[in-house]
Amino acid sequence: MTRLPTLFRDGFRVFFLFAGLAACGFLAAWLGVLWTGDWPDGPVGASSWHAHEMLFGMIAAAIAGFLLTAVPNWTGVRAVSGWPLVGLGGLWLAARVALFPWTGAPLMLATALDVAFFPALGWMLAGPLLRAGKARNSAFLLLLGLLAAANLLIHLEWLGLVEDGADRGLALGLGVVTMMVTVIGGRILPAFTRNALGRAGGDIRSRPWVERATLAVTALSVPLGMIEAGGALFGGVALAAAALHALRLVGWRGWRAWRSPILWVLHLGYAWLPLAFLLKALHALAGIPAAAGTHALTAGACATLILAVMSRASLGHSGRPIVAAPLTVAAYALLTLAAALRVAAPLLPVDGVWPSLQGAGLVWVAAFALYLWVYTPILLSPRASA
Repeated sequence: MTRLPTLFRDGFRVFFLFAGLAACGFLAAWLGVLWTGDWPDGPVGASSWHAHEMLFGMIAAAIAGFLLTAVPNWTGVRAVSGWPLVGLGGLWLAARVALFPWTGAPLMLATALDVAFFPALGWMLAGPLLRAGKARNSAFLLLLGLLAAANLLIHLEWLGLVEDGADRGLALGLGVVTMMVTVIGGRILPAFTRNALGRAGGDIRSRPWVERATLAVTALSVPLGMIEAGGALFGGVALAAAALHALRLVGWRGWRAWRSPILWVLHLGYAWLPLAFLLKALHALAGIPAAAGTHALTAGACATLILAVMSRASLGHSGRPIVAAPLTVAAYALLTLAAALRVAAPLLPVDGVWPSLQGAGLVWVAAFALYLWVYTPILLSPRASA
């Protein structure tokens, strides 16, 4: 029997590597499009491709890596590895290649490959989650189903079968990812902070009423964001969500973790979430550009938390000390700068927009290049304690 490389022993190895490569590669490609204006004719527009691939390429890979690692810990079931993992990774990669505009792959083939990813991931996770019988864990299957539906909506518009599918699909996809950040953040941030601080972390807590209210208001923002992201009702809900997420974050006492970069970066990533909701509220109520709130969520909260979780989990699950190397800390700083530049860009005077966009893209690529430099050898190597 053929022995597979170490890469296919664990889900985090394959998909955290893919997420880093996608973050670098797709953003570099997008910068090339912005600089040259070159884009092949076809039903998929440049901005639509960029938004889709960052969400259903990069972020999807990070979600897969996290769930394939977390679900075995939650359920006690053996993790997916070997040939099933090769197949799932191959499906993700084939979809990315088929959707790359210069490959010329038939759009129907690209659609079939891409839309199949989340159902395939859900199928691999369904057995352990359902057998474990915990509703809060099984809810991730519903979220994966909603991501699949969001992806399908975008492809249906690209195929000319529906109107407004891309905008609604993107709004749904970002809303579901926001829910995932809310749920997962509520689990790992207080737990990791309390464990790291020991006795000093005794007053770190998740207050039940804050947790329930935050989850409820965030969930309500998802359908409203699809229906009327520029309306007063959504603006009010987004404002409430900003306040609740900020209140939640304060209760986790993240400032006490300032000596541990691999811990404080989690709090920094989550801090982008209330800011994103605030900017979304200001878009709905005061008319500021929507791109500021969107990128506070994606380039800020999602990307920072992805980098934080990937760097932490890769060390812990490969048997290495959970301490961020200097280059990893530099990656955290660069990504924060990139997010700040991208969020600020649509709010700047006209002369400042293009330099801010270019700077954000270049610094983003540098941040994830550092991640790949540090973590590719770790992801490709056997467990340190083996």
